[in-house]
Amino acid sequence: MLSLFVFSCKKKETARLPEPKAPIEESLEPINAEIISKAVLYEANIRQYSNEGSFNAFAEDLPVLKKMGVKIIWLMPINPISTTKSKGPLGSYYAVSDYTKVNPEFGSLADFKSLVNKAHELGMYVILDWVPGHTGWDHVWIKEHSDYYLKNRRGEIIDPIDFRTGKSFGWTDVADLNYDNLEMREALRQAMVYWVRETAIDGYRIDQAYAVPQEFYDKTFEALKAIKPVFLLAETDIYHPGGLELVSKFDASYDWPGYQLSKEIAQGRKNASDFSRHVLNTIRRYGPENIVVNFVTNHDENSWNGTLEESYGAAAEVFMALDYTLPGMPLIYSGQEYDLNKRLRFFEKDSFPKTTGKTMELLQQLGALKNNHPALESGAVGGSFEVLPTSKPQQVFAFKRGKEGDTLVVMANLSKEYAQFTMPYDGNLKRYFDFKAQKLSTSYQYDMKPWEFWILLKE
Repeated sequence: MLSLFVFSCKKKETARLPEPKAPIEESLEPINAEIISKAVLYEANIRQYSNEGSFNAFAEDLPVLKKMGVKIIWLMPINPISTTKSKGPLGSYYAVSDYTKVNPEFGSLADFKSLVNKAHELGMYVILDWVPGHTGWDHVWIKEHSDYYLKNRRGEIIDPIDFRTGKSFGWTDVADLNYDNLEMREALRQAMVYWVRETAIDGYRIDQAYAVPQEFYDKTFEALKAIKPVFLLAETDIYHPGGLELVSKFDASYDWPGYQLSKEIAQGRKNASDFSRHVLNTIRRYGPENIVVNFVTNHDENSWNGTLEESYGAAAEVFMALDYTLPGMPLIYSGQEYDLNKRLRFFEKDSFPKTTGKTMELLQQLGALKNNHPALESGAVGGSFEVLPTSKPQQVFAFKRGKEGDTLVVMANLSKEYAQFTMPYDGNLKRYFDFKAQKLSTSYQYDMKPWEFWILLKE
């Protein structure tokens, strides 16, 4: 077993808040709970988004994102990538060599600021992917502050250790940071302050949020919010270390179990009853104020575990629709809107054709629905949620959302078989996608095709 020697700094940690300065002048209102409650989140892989792989090329398509109802843009790490012990020709975005610089492959700092400004002008917010658990082996701290890192019994800096097994994750391209060193914490905190203060970004997505002591977040988030309101997304859930206490420090976190379950249903190993129980348990365990991010893909899942076609097949669209209509925040990953059907290479340059198809139209419609219907708001100000029983609970998942007189009914056949069922609900509604009248009645028998879904609005 590997023994770790932790080198601690004995100084008392204090939050060094940013020096007072003039308020940041921006072209949109500060992010707040109401905006977050109806937001669509877009994860942008700058390297792979375009042939150029640049900030400027991505910025050209910001109006396309706006048409999809995107409100928050999450940029995968934009920092320079370490070349020492790197993997593949270009290395991993998550092997950061400098926390306060941009990757020259993507463009300049001025290009990045221009991207943020353009997003703001279009009414969208920008958050950065932040990697607080480890750095690349080229980072200046390796030579100048080796005590910022965890070491083995021989005094050698180590790569990250899996807390569940006590063994290396295999992330040999990064060096594990030592959070017992309070000077390291302060240096990292000030690097996070830098991007909010100097480039007017609107928050962070924290990589492996569960691997960092919670007190670091308390003081760091206080420092960030002293500059401006920010949106904070944690790559964790209540089943990771820290649980609900950690999740509650952030505006949103991931529904990893829901994602895994949706794939199992698509592959015929679970059913609609399992999904209904999961949704109700998630609402109960998280509470109304904690927003979960709902997704069918992201950078890790696409590259390492499969495309939407591989993971979901014909069930992809129904689960995208559920991501938007269930309590939570829907996530789109780069290329998903263009029917991406390839695993994007992680450590080298790649791209995808931007051919507009059925998914783009679906996401535009779902985005407008999420942005404009109070019933679909999430968090403490979110709409109500009620499961509607059906005569085929293992096949059909149905529910009602409501707020301020706005009511939506969603019915989804979560199986590869045709479904015939009844549902004890009466009302005159209209179908969302074509706005044709649709009456629901307890006396009706409904017929749904495999993986079909209906989104109905109450008149």
